[in-house]
Amino acid sequence: MSEGRVCRALRFFLLLAAIVSASVADAKPPIPTRSEPILDTLHGVAVADPYRWLEDATSPEVQRWTDEQNALTRKALDAFPGRKALADRFWQLYEIGSLGVPVPRHKGKNRLYFYTRRDGKQNQAVLYVRDGLDGADRALVDVNALAADGTRALDWWVPSEDGALVAYGISADGSEESVLHVRDVATGRDLPDEIARTRACSLAWFPDGKGFYYTRYPTADTVPAGEEKYHRSVFRHRLGDDPARDEKIFGTGRDLKDWPGVQLSPNGRWLVVQIDQGWSKSELYLLDVHAAGKTPPRPVAMVEGVDANFDAVEVLDDHIYIRSNQDAPRGRVFAADLRQAQRAHWKEILPQSEEILESATVLRGQVAALYLNDATARVRLFSVDGKPQRELALPSLGSVGSLSNERHGDELFLSFTSFLTPTMILREHVGDAKGAAPAQPSVWRQIAAPLDPNGFEVEQVRYTSRDGTQCPLFLVHKRGVLARDAGHPTLLYGYGGFNVNILPHWDPQVAPFLEHGGVYAVAILRGGGEYGESWHQAGMLAHKQNVFDDFIGAAEWLIREKITAPAHLAISGRSNGGLLIGATITQRPELYRAAICGVPLLDMIRYHRFRIAQLWIPEYGSSENPEQFKWLYAYSPYHRVKDGVAYPAVLIHTAESDTRVDPMHARKMTARLQAASSGGPVLLRLESKAGHGAGKPLGKVIDQLTDEWSFLFSQLGLVY
Repeated sequence: MSEGRVCRALRFFLLLAAIVSASVADAKPPIPTRSEPILDTLHGVAVADPYRWLEDATSPEVQRWTDEQNALTRKALDAFPGRKALADRFWQLYEIGSLGVPVPRHKGKNRLYFYTRRDGKQNQAVLYVRDGLDGADRALVDVNALAADGTRALDWWVPSEDGALVAYGISADGSEESVLHVRDVATGRDLPDEIARTRACSLAWFPDGKGFYYTRYPTADTVPAGEEKYHRSVFRHRLGDDPARDEKIFGTGRDLKDWPGVQLSPNGRWLVVQIDQGWSKSELYLLDVHAAGKTPPRPVAMVEGVDANFDAVEVLDDHIYIRSNQDAPRGRVFAADLRQAQRAHWKEILPQSEEILESATVLRGQVAALYLNDATARVRLFSVDGKPQRELALPSLGSVGSLSNERHGDELFLSFTSFLTPTMILREHVGDAKGAAPAQPSVWRQIAAPLDPNGFEVEQVRYTSRDGTQCPLFLVHKRGVLARDAGHPTLLYGYGGFNVNILPHWDPQVAPFLEHGGVYAVAILRGGGEYGESWHQAGMLAHKQNVFDDFIGAAEWLIREKITAPAHLAISGRSNGGLLIGATITQRPELYRAAICGVPLLDMIRYHRFRIAQLWIPEYGSSENPEQFKWLYAYSPYHRVKDGVAYPAVLIHTAESDTRVDPMHARKMTARLQAASSGGPVLLRLESKAGHGAGKPLGKVIDQLTDEWSFLFSQLGLVY
């Protein structure tokens, strides 16, 4: 046995001696959770649901049960050694703040730059405006002043075309239920306009700044009961008008699950409505809002009823640029004249390449395209007719969060990050198509890391999944040869769904683990978009088991290569990634020592009945469909738990204000695992005044991370 392995083993046994009586023994439920003999017959199959009563969050019994579970969790987690030192380190790591990509605007001869920044111990990011490229920053919207506990969040914001006004949304307690406000940039004061039900609002200002098109949800009294979470529609608002009288422009008679977004041409004539229908299909409609006659204007279909994605990249006067994966799963870009906007008239300007076209934008004389090459970012510039210009030099292998520019502008901003590099905002002055510009973007602003990146390294390897598919795996660890002694504490992370890309990015919570010799492994799973739409579709609907097989394959590779062993391997995921964790611990519990299961979906038979989950039927399917029921029931984690199995130690966390994934999943799975498992402790952390994660105040973030990593450190034998 190597010296390092001996030291790790010694630490592990010392730690066990210190905590076993204080935490693990006390982590058993104080009383068994009541179960009921509920048995549904679905499509001829008997489906047991013994903890359905835990679905009702308003029940006093459920609230008492939740309080008992939280008390049990607190008793266990507060006993872990090194907890305060770990929390202090997290504060150091998160006090470096955060940065958003700037949005430039012209106002006369001046240039304004809008961006978000969080400094020090601020709970929430602040929206700033900078007058001139090197001017001073001025706080424009600071939600920290609205609630002492930091539970008001700035959800979204859109400056007008001249930068004189900003529309923005604020929500409470992590609910993401935004209320729209409009702020005068010069005075810092809000106009009287206030519009509720503007969650994840898409908004396009009129060119004169006197109003905007926007999306919002209906009031409960205008739709059937329970459907107020759907029926997102497009409205037109003029500043000073009563929002209750805003005209609905688009959405009447449409499917309740449609997700519209809007763009308006700079001349104010053409309103483009993009309708997303799940994550593999979208439609485009065009409204000539200057046309005389019928109000609202009649939408004309640019493309509809096609099983492909169509993203409106940019609308420029009478032209539009569109990114699509129709007959091109890795993506391509078209240009079209809005006066002849139907699909037959589109002209391809960027054909499909070997790389994945993640996004694109159009600025003065050029198209900037963000590509993915083997799950890392590349940014290339082309002329507007598709001729290659140059590639921008990025600092290292990493990811680009977004591209930002002003229509007809000459500045391109992008946010860059990697496993060992916090957010860096880069600026490229592109000039026009014939002008020369440096290939090396300048640094507009960056965050300094309280971590020496030279002390660590990143490897990318490939492993074989169950069906032979080759999957990438990133490994982050201390610099030097990674000893194959099966003794490294290892955390495996994954997501695998909704066309979401999991790329190298700065995640400060991992730093203490790396500093203490941990290996952080990130698996690139089917269901994401890292390798195009074919990769996404290979992990959705009937193919969802591929995602779990990919993740299990990564765990098996780590064990087979003797990087770690089941006694030292933990796994983590949240939301759709929480489903991943639930599925893999119920399918292969012997592979893992511990698991963090965050804001998860776990009852896949009833998931679509709660919150906004009908939106996810195109990704998962519905148990109401006989064929889809078969595959959902085959992997639904809550229904796969078996009595007497030694499941790993599990910490399930959720929050009562989560408007995406209902906390009932976490409650029911906790009760089922606690009753069935002969293995590690099963703990539930259900937080108040918090939601799915967006807008969570920094103090709550640190508290949650301290709990999660105290749990992982103790289970993996690490002392902080």
